[in-house]
Amino acid sequence: MGKLDGKTALVTGGGRGIGRGIALEFAREGADVAVNYRRAHDAAEKTVTEIQALGRRALAVQGDVSDREQVERMVEAAVQFLGGIDIAVANSGVAARVAAVVDTDPAEWRRVLATDLDGAFWTARAAIPAVVARKGAFIFISSVGADMTAPGGAPYHVAKAGVNALTKVLAKEVAHQGVRVNCIAPGLVRSDMGERLLRFHGDVVLQSIPLGRAGEPKDIGRAAVFLASDDGAWITGKILRVDGGAWM
Repeated sequence: MGKLDGKTALVTGGGRGIGRGIALEFAREGADVAVNYRRAHDAAEKTVTEIQALGRRALAVQGDVSDREQVERMVEAAVQFLGGIDIAVANSGVAARVAAVVDTDPAEWRRVLATDLDGAFWTARAAIPAVVARKGAFIFISSVGADMTAPGGAPYHVAKAGVNALTKVLAKEVAHQGVRVNCIAPGLVRSDMGERLLRFHGDVVLQSIPLGRAGEPKDIGRAAVFLASDDGAWITGKILRVDGGAWM
């Protein structure tokens, strides 16, 4: 018996990396999953196939989370396919190009915040009524970068700090309706973004992690299962840092 038997979930950016790890762990625990993607259709369909192989229903749903109307259509499609949404995960994100604040192109600032912060907001705004109807759970994905920060990363770090604040605001707004809202802040994970960091910085990054390794997408997926299931029934408004001890 799975921890999410009979549940339905929507995961944005669910075709690759952390999103894929979350979608697959949800399916392993019994949930049917709508897998959102922006451009990586083949990756999303591969994730759908893997979920179906686990005996669960799955659907790939296209939509750019930076666009409010596309998010609303995505959520509507997920609700129609799943019959409702018990768990929604706002995971989609992009990395920022490294530049000092004074050298950051305004278009780059807007590009990153449009996906990483606005996208989280649009996803919550569109999906929370469906989650409230099921007295379910909403999970944001931010980053320990919001705590640690680094020179040259202002758009990304600021956006993720905003997601942390949004988590607490939404948690306070819907707690009385029986809905829990939490956030997972991953450290370095072997996703596309994480692998680029490893190639650029090498072992220096791993040396900063007390547990001595990068995370795997399934590490974040298991944390998401915990927060979405009855195991996390008395937890809301929290930022769960899953980072191998990088931020203490």
